[in-house]
Amino acid sequence: MEPRPELETHEPPGAGPRSNSRWWLWLLVIAALGYGVYRLQKGSSGQQTSPAGSAARSGRSGPRSVPVVAAPARQGDVPIYLRGLGSVTAYNTVTVKSRVDGQLVHVQFREGQFVHPGDLLAEIDRRPYEVQLSQVQGQLARDQAQLNDAKVNLDRAKALYADGIIPKQQLDTQAALVGQYQGAMASDQAQIDAVNLNLVYCRILAPIGGRVGLRLVDEGNMVHAADPNGLVVITQVQPIAVVFSLPQDNLPPVLKKLRAGNRLRVEAYDRDGKALLAAGSLLTVDNQMDPSTGTYRLKAVFDNANNALFPNQFVNVKLLLDTERGAVIVPSAAIQRGPQGTFLYVVKPNQTAEVRPVAVGIIEGDNTSIARGLAPNELVVVDGMDKLQDGSKVEVRASNTDTGGRRPGA
Repeated sequence: MEPRPELETHEPPGAGPRSNSRWWLWLLVIAALGYGVYRLQKGSSGQQTSPAGSAARSGRSGPRSVPVVAAPARQGDVPIYLRGLGSVTAYNTVTVKSRVDGQLVHVQFREGQFVHPGDLLAEIDRRPYEVQLSQVQGQLARDQAQLNDAKVNLDRAKALYADGIIPKQQLDTQAALVGQYQGAMASDQAQIDAVNLNLVYCRILAPIGGRVGLRLVDEGNMVHAADPNGLVVITQVQPIAVVFSLPQDNLPPVLKKLRAGNRLRVEAYDRDGKALLAAGSLLTVDNQMDPSTGTYRLKAVFDNANNALFPNQFVNVKLLLDTERGAVIVPSAAIQRGPQGTFLYVVKPNQTAEVRPVAVGIIEGDNTSIARGLAPNELVVVDGMDKLQDGSKVEVRASNTDTGGRRPGA
């Protein structure tokens, strides 16, 4: 019996000691993962017990105080304003024109400068009118000589007529000639006055005080009295006017104040309504309503000493109609609104918040007057009320506002 041949086995590459080391690595990874799962389960079980302990601690220390900012209600005067939109208009506007024909030889103003009534603005060439003046003065001298001669002849005619030498008709003719020369002299004098007036008009003066606009005609050009555009436009800006509109429902109280002789203050603000530009007074009310808008126009006048107002400028207008005296005033941020109406949070002396229904009066900027429900010096919450409810414990913190926050009784 022949022995069986032994089968040859071929180990794959990497088998042997290297294969055993890989198994050890996998075992270490699995052990690490198991330990991590164990730690996570232990940690979560520990966290589940922490809220109970925290609650126990909270129960021992009481409810946590809500930090708020509070301000005391103060007593003062609240202005009652009527608001409208308006535009600035020049108090007077004049287009300066030449009143004579001629060449513009001098321009004496600078564009944009302020002028006073009577200031020299421009000059027209005077020479043609000076020549014309000499002509009419010569005519006057000639007519004066002829008149003198006619008067002498009239005296002679009277003597001759008295002696019966000449007829009455010749005497009347000589007397008429004297009257004719007297009329010619009057005409000559009128022409002299007209030429002198034209010479005055050759100097163009400012009819009003105000700001000069852009020059419309340059030196050297011929100008005429019939020119439509003129030489320059002057706008009077000190004082200056503002025309604005208010709803027709506001007309009765305004008219009542005007009829009583009250001087109503008007304030002009910039486009944002924040910066006060100027303060003036109400001048008049227009004589009719605008049916398309249901508004009426008013005109106020301002000194405009600082030139803050400019013609055609858009402004926000506030008309001071009246003042509410001794009102209870709180910051507008304290006012809250809910299903039951308007309310605010009042900080009581025991450092708890009370929901207080109130009746709101006049709202003016950052302040609101309280018509009913609040007394002066009571402390109201102005910030932090979103976490409050009736009876909440509060911690009053300092405020950055002028009124500031304080604790009751401090």
